[in-house]
Amino acid sequence: MPSREPLSSVDFAWLRMDDPTNLMHINGVLVLDQPVTYESIRELIEQRLLAIPRFRNRVVVPRRGKPYWEPDPDFDIANHVGSLVLPDPGGDAELRAVVEGLISQQFDPAHPMWSFQVIQNFHGGTVVMAKLHHCMGDGVALMLVLLSMTDRTPRLESGARNPFLSLYTRQEQERHGEEHLDLDTIRQLAEEIMPDGMRLMLHPAEAFRKVAGWVKAPVATGALGRLVFRRRDPRTVFKGPLQVSKSVAWSEALPLAEVKAVSKALGATINDVLLSAMTGGLRRYLAQNGGAPPDRLNFRAAMPVNLRPMERMDQLGNQFGLIFLSLPVGIADPLKRLAELKRRSSSLKRSLEPVVVFRILDTLGIVPRKVQDLVVGIFATKATAVMTNVPGPKDMLYLAGKPLRDLFFWVPQAGRVGIGISICSYAGRVRLGIGTDSGLVPDPENIVTGFHEELEALRRLAGFTGEMGEAQPEPSQVLTG
Repeated sequence: MPSREPLSSVDFAWLRMDDPTNLMHINGVLVLDQPVTYESIRELIEQRLLAIPRFRNRVVVPRRGKPYWEPDPDFDIANHVGSLVLPDPGGDAELRAVVEGLISQQFDPAHPMWSFQVIQNFHGGTVVMAKLHHCMGDGVALMLVLLSMTDRTPRLESGARNPFLSLYTRQEQERHGEEHLDLDTIRQLAEEIMPDGMRLMLHPAEAFRKVAGWVKAPVATGALGRLVFRRRDPRTVFKGPLQVSKSVAWSEALPLAEVKAVSKALGATINDVLLSAMTGGLRRYLAQNGGAPPDRLNFRAAMPVNLRPMERMDQLGNQFGLIFLSLPVGIADPLKRLAELKRRSSSLKRSLEPVVVFRILDTLGIVPRKVQDLVVGIFATKATAVMTNVPGPKDMLYLAGKPLRDLFFWVPQAGRVGIGISICSYAGRVRLGIGTDSGLVPDPENIVTGFHEELEALRRLAGFTGEMGEAQPEPSQVLTG
């Protein structure tokens, strides 16, 4: 009998959220400066990813009993790694069209739910598009998987094993008497490569350990009650029935150091500045599609909060909760909007809502499907967007021996939400990826344009001149509250 591993109830909840009009898939692209062959990527995946058992496993949902992972008896890597060529001129528009076609394709549940497409002719280089079902892991876990695929230098040594593979293959190595790196060594290496991402893992997880033991059913029930009786988000162009077709866009690569300097000058965090500019971009889009929004318009963004303890960094799956941040879309003044968003974000940092929502998700994975659908439907009325921030490696990495110039991704819009916004930093730059339901927002690139305009307004108010990325004078302090 093949070895089996139980599917956690949280991961099962994410699996059951799948719907043809709202697939629970994490989609991302890895942009290489130089062409790389399909054969090279396929060989890399065989050597690295397939060493991780989860990438050979499928999910089995029996009529009775709990769902579990088991090795796919008919596994064929050709079903998971494809190849295509962008039509000329091979720019952003051509890549966008290909991505939009791929993200709406469902996985065959009889096989592992992941795929890679090696896409040639993108600005003279190669793009590798990754597509993974959310039940396999969350953004933090999959960022660690990315480290297992990449190298810190372009040199690929024959037979060399990436140290991050030890996270997911330690048990197998122990059974065969092989040496492996201990967790502390890998943790130190991860902190060196992506310090912001590891801080994200450390601090919320510490709070989780303190409260997870006593956040039981009564507290979860009370929190669920507060979510149920919270006002519905107002009806805007961003809310409505969903369709299968999706649209995507992405921002320019922004110099992280300059965004940090702007945020420091304005007395806010980098996340505050980016979210405020995005909120302004959403406001501009509303104005273009129905007139200026009312001054008091607010709607919520569901935002993941990592709850993965450091000692569980070797586990895939989902270990995060959610907070619901009310976005002050109605505030036209950029500084006032930033100050209000900063105030609201600060108050949520002391909230137990992420832990409670995690407990609710854990419960959803063991209740009947109809009950889960009912609760997910309730959540959908309380949020208009999903927003996530995943800090990546601080220095450039190499994939199959080639420089990995850029990466960005699109978060699934859980809970029948029509818009998802992803922030991802990598190698000193930060990008936003936006995914929308085509029936609601067929042109998310206009939201991106509004985001850039709002970010530029904040830069000017912070005292910066010239184009972003140029040398700047020391700005004056503008906002301290």
